[in-house]
Amino acid sequence: MIIGNESRRWLLLVISLLLTIQLRVNSVNGLCEYSFIDRNKLYNFSLASPLPRFPHGVLSEDGFYKVMVNETALWFQLCDGMIFNHDPPRCVKCSDCGGPSHCGMKCSALVAENAGGYQVCTTIGQVSSTNVSVIDKQNPYKGVIVRMSNSGKEHNCSLSVSIICDSTIVQGPNSIKRLGTCDYATVLQHPSGCATIISVHDSGFGWFGTLMIIIVCLFGAYLLAGTVYRYFFLGVHGIEAIPNLDFWASLPHRTQSLFSSLVRKFRGPSASHRSFYSQVNF
Repeated sequence: MIIGNESRRWLLLVISLLLTIQLRVNSVNGLCEYSFIDRNKLYNFSLASPLPRFPHGVLSEDGFYKVMVNETALWFQLCDGMIFNHDPPRCVKCSDCGGPSHCGMKCSALVAENAGGYQVCTTIGQVSSTNVSVIDKQNPYKGVIVRMSNSGKEHNCSLSVSIICDSTIVQGPNSIKRLGTCDYATVLQHPSGCATIISVHDSGFGWFGTLMIIIVCLFGAYLLAGTVYRYFFLGVHGIEAIPNLDFWASLPHRTQSLFSSLVRKFRGPSASHRSFYSQVNF
């Protein structure tokens, strides 16, 4: 079915809503979903959805990602909390992320820095505070940013992970960038950063065609309701049950007369209607 601009926009909004509902029902990791509409295209990102080579999507199969730069260590998991079956964080001040015996198990991002020979941990991300945004709306194919944050007693911290769309390989994270007192960023290349695109072609009836369809539907509803009322309540049977039958029957003749008058108006009086007078000499 071919539809107009406004109808296409509503269609894309409905598709976006249905995709969001479906993904949130089918996946506990619905917080890592994002979609937006641009130029008659729906861009949908579902980072936790399974891919042929990655059954857990962008989530690390180890239960966590780890980056080491100098004496700073960063642990995080995307779209879920961290799980450690090996190499767990060993640092002090981990009370808001599982405590010393389960450090890292109650948050989604943790950073550790060396302070006087001890690794001091700071929680910088919670699962409940995860949100997704596109890196560049002018270039939606580039990927998305997953941002996690944590409001602590001393600092408000965050971790931003840029997931670059790459359909061929997975690379990173290999670096840590410190953006502020307690704000960090890193980069990951992954196929899950590529959007699923639904396109509606730019052709159709437009607003005029949509208006005509609405008028025809309203006219049909009027005739149906009037006929039913006259048949069942007024006892009018046969073709006379159609409301305003005389008007509809005369409509072709009225239209023809109107068209003829318009033609005469634009063409002027025809030769058959001109009056000829013979010259009279006095």
